[in-house]
Amino acid sequence: MSTAKKEYKRVTVKSLVEMKKNGEKISMLTAYDYSMAKIVDAANVDVILVGDSASNVMAGHETTLPITLDQMIYHAQSVVRAVNRALVVVDIPFGSYQSDPKEALRSAIRIMKESGAHAIKVEGGVEIKESVKRILAAGIPVMGHLGLTPQSIYKFGTYTVRAKEEEEAEQLKEDAKLLEKLGCFGMVLEKIPAELTKEVSDSISIPTIGIGGGKHADGQVLVIHDLLGMTHEFNPRFLRRYMNLYEEMGTAIGQYVADVKSRDFPNDDEQY
Repeated sequence: MSTAKKEYKRVTVKSLVEMKKNGEKISMLTAYDYSMAKIVDAANVDVILVGDSASNVMAGHETTLPITLDQMIYHAQSVVRAVNRALVVVDIPFGSYQSDPKEALRSAIRIMKESGAHAIKVEGGVEIKESVKRILAAGIPVMGHLGLTPQSIYKFGTYTVRAKEEEEAEQLKEDAKLLEKLGCFGMVLEKIPAELTKEVSDSISIPTIGIGGGKHADGQVLVIHDLLGMTHEFNPRFLRRYMNLYEEMGTAIGQYVADVKSRDFPNDDEQY
């Protein structure tokens, strides 16, 4: 397998399949606003996910369930305005696609038309088959999401590793092949055993993106706030923090407060 890296001026769903074929790992990060998306895109991240994790890190909710379709479109609009290179994928939020394929299509169309995003992402396998088929039939690229699916957290009752037991692992493998057969261009595999990720990745031609799925996935995704250390209470094994912005920002803001209180800011050079 070749490891030659091709330069992409604009990443597309086709680009991701090529990356997998060429043995090039895919980088994916979340972003929810213009300023952050501009930084992420300039760093040559391949895929930007406008995740429903905005419900947690932007709005402070305990789960991803409360965020609405309108709110997801707003975040997606902000991200798309900033991006020149990355593929922008948007989560369809809970309740906007699961039970009714027609509603799923309407939700996907709204996201694509109103935000200008490039693809959507849905959680689940065979249970959302008809919704995925309906969206794909309209020409909208779809990314799947298997393993730990946060929109089903109350069904699982915990954020623990999924598919450790044989029955659930077999179902996940079947769902992965189904999503590929339906026409999805890739899928996220969240918090499953590394060997299962390898087995799934080797068995399908579309790329897998891991989050807590180990090194055998075709790419990796993290929440940008976690990677930068803006969050500090969330410490799963799979998370590598590349900065500690929680402390650095706190120190900087604290210094600003002190400078204002002491009349050091603004000084003579910082006024007109």
